[in-house]
Order: sequence, then structure tokens, then C-alpha cells
Amino acid sequence: MNRQSERPPAVIVMSDLPALARQHRLITDIAERGMAPLVVVGPVTDLPRLTGHMADSTHPLSRIATVRQLPDAAVDGVLASVQDWIADYDVRGVICSGEVFVDPVGVLCEVLGLPGAGTWAARVCRNKVMQRVILRDHGPVSRAFAPHERENASSEVYPCVVKPAGRMFSSGVLRVDDDAELRASLAAYEPDETILVEELVVGPEFSVEALVHQGEVVWSGVTAKLTNEDSSRYFTEIGHTSPAKLPLPHTDALVSANAAILKALRFDSGITHAEFRLRDGQPVLMEVAARLPGDAITMLWHLATGKPIEPAIVDLALGIRPDYPVPSRRAVQRFVEHTAGARLADVRCASAPVSWIGEDGYWPTVEPSGADAPARAASVMVGLAPGATLGALHDSSGRCASVVVDLPWEADPDSATTPFADQVEVVAEEPATPERADSAG
Repeated sequence: MNRQSERPPAVIVMSDLPALARQHRLITDIAERGMAPLVVVGPVTDLPRLTGHMADSTHPLSRIATVRQLPDAAVDGVLASVQDWIADYDVRGVICSGEVFVDPVGVLCEVLGLPGAGTWAARVCRNKVMQRVILRDHGPVSRAFAPHERENASSEVYPCVVKPAGRMFSSGVLRVDDDAELRASLAAYEPDETILVEELVVGPEFSVEALVHQGEVVWSGVTAKLTNEDSSRYFTEIGHTSPAKLPLPHTDALVSANAAILKALRFDSGITHAEFRLRDGQPVLMEVAARLPGDAITMLWHLATGKPIEPAIVDLALGIRPDYPVPSRRAVQRFVEHTAGARLADVRCASAPVSWIGEDGYWPTVEPSGADAPARAASVMVGLAPGATLGALHDSSGRCASVVVDLPWEADPDSATTPFADQVEVVAEEPATPERADSAG
């Protein structure tokens, strides 16, 4: 028997604990196919907490064969750190479920001759400045300012949007209305950050999730976004609806624009998550990512189609063309309001179980409803720990709890979801000191 056949089969997953908790079906699906899930995590992961979940035989993350924590996601460091896995295992696929590892996953797939985005597509998907230059015909009018030239940052039109090129989760993204606000906003960024100054694209926001096999888009879904931009200067996502309730021409325009972008990037295989605005019915690209979507979007597609999407992602990593169904229902996630500066004491809901996903390292496993079933609250999820200070919605880290609602196809997402969101009670206590309240706002 040769060395190749003696090595146990494996799939490498690069992620962090919050994404692993959300996408635990990736781990169980890999294990149930008789392959070892090998996991790489970054420095933000609480490794003792993760290994504690791995030691709990009732936890889905217990199926992880081994985990390795790296100080950063630099390509050379990642490749150096998995050399022994490549030698000891028959690595059959590599999956990125966390944004920071998009680049090294793309390179490792190409090095091993495995299905993946491709190094060029991965690089562009991880770099907002490259996207604005390479995909300039699809995006807003934009100008990047490197750290050494930030003092010259300006905009030809106001209001505009300022964003750091290397951050995630809407961190640092801000609307500014004049030169004075633009100058003042620059102080909030680190000295080594490149920033983008872009025209403010007015119109509803959507994401397009796509499953791509050898350059062919085999499935697409459009998710509607809700942000707090109407009540603030920020663009924090506070809701998702999958699939979006849109006129067919608008859905087709978004799907077609996404396909054109993936073709321009020569994207080969994997899942993509691209964000657009519809301005006068025309898609304008905000950004495109070569990874699983965040928040509860994969859960929403599970409820909408009746089938989890994670096995399809494993298929793509293994070179298998997936078969994923069209939706027959809609599903909605809404984040509920809270008092910024207070301390979280509890979250309650009479109509759905409450899951403390940050504490448990596990997102609830939902069961789809029949196509004609009435609306229901499928889950309430809390991302913070009891006692945490409730933040303002300047970015995604300020959010606390959300409800996921499963709806019939024809239901109006907003009016059908509101009664369930109103049943979620965030129980808060006064902050221990005035300073804590000030820092949260």
C-alpha cells in the first residue's frame, strides 16, 4: 500500500470561533463523509473556549480532529503552519468560512491542485481597493487614499462615504456631509490604514449569495438588507430577508451583475457573497467576498429552501457539482433594539427558544416548515454574554439579539416579522459607572 492511500482523508477549514459556531454543519458534514475536519483559527478566537467545546461530546465542534491557532493570516505563515497536515493527511478540500483567511485559502487550494476561488479572485475579494480599481465599471465613483496621502483626502460630492479598506463588519464606515466632517473622520483611523472615499449610492441594499462550480454559477439567491443608515451616519446591518421580495427584473439584474463580476474575476469554485445597492433599478457593487455570508443568512436559506447550504459548500470544496433547491418560503432575521450603555441581564421571548450563541459556541439547528405553514419565530439568538455592556450601532459589534422568522412565500416580510420581534425582550441594567455608559455611546 502506498503512502498516499495510507493517509487519512481530511478537509481543512479556516475560520474563527464565531463563524465555526454559526457554520458547525460544515464540521459535522465533513466528519460524516469520513474525513477529518482540520481547523485553523486566528488570534481573536478564545482557544480554551474552543477546545472546551471540542472536548464536549455533545457539541458539534467535538467532531474537529485538531485545531491550530495562528497569530495572523499571512499567506506564508499559514502555508508553513499546515505543512505537516499536508504530509500526514490526504487533504481533499480547503474551505474558508472567515474573511481573514480568504487569501491563504485561495493560495493553498491552488498549491494543492484543489477546487477553490483561484489566487487572483481570492486576492481581489479580500482587498477593497483592488475591487474598486478592477471592478470600477460595477461600483460607485471612488478614490483610495494611502496612509501617506490621507491628509489630502477629499470628495468631489457630498454626502459621501468614508471607509477603511482593510476592516470588516461595517467597522469605520461613515457618512460625511462636508469637508469638515471628512477631515474630522480621519482621526478615527489607524495611521497605517488606507481609506476609501466614495459617492453615497442611494437605494436599497442587497446581497447575492452564489454557488460556483468550475466557473459556472449553479445557484444564486438574493437577500434584502436593512441598515440603520436612515437614523444615523452609520451602515450597520440590522436585518436580512432571504429571498428578497423584489420584482423579477430587479432580481434578475442583481443575479446577472453578480455573474458578470465573478466572470471578470475568473472565480473558479466556492461560495461568494456580494453586496449591492439598487440605484434606479441598476445594481451598484459595494463589495464581493469569497466566503460564506455572515449573520444568519445561511440559516435563512435553509429555512427558505428546506435544505442546509453547508453540504453544498463541502461539495464544491471536493470538486462535486452541488444540487441546491430554489426557495419555497422566505426567512427573515431582525436585530432588536436595546439601550446603549446599559448592561445585558437577560433576553426573553415567549414564542421561540433563546440561544446564547456567544456563550455556547453553537447556533441552533432549525427545522424548515412546510411550504404552506404559517409564520413562526424559529429562533432568538444572543451574541453577547450576560453582563456585557450594550453598545451603540456604529458597527456589527454593537448588536445584541436577533429573531429569525420563517414565513410563507407571499407574506410581507416587514409586517409578518414585527409581531415576533416585538416579543423579544432585552432585559438591561444600569451601567456600573458613568464612564462605561459614555464609552458605549
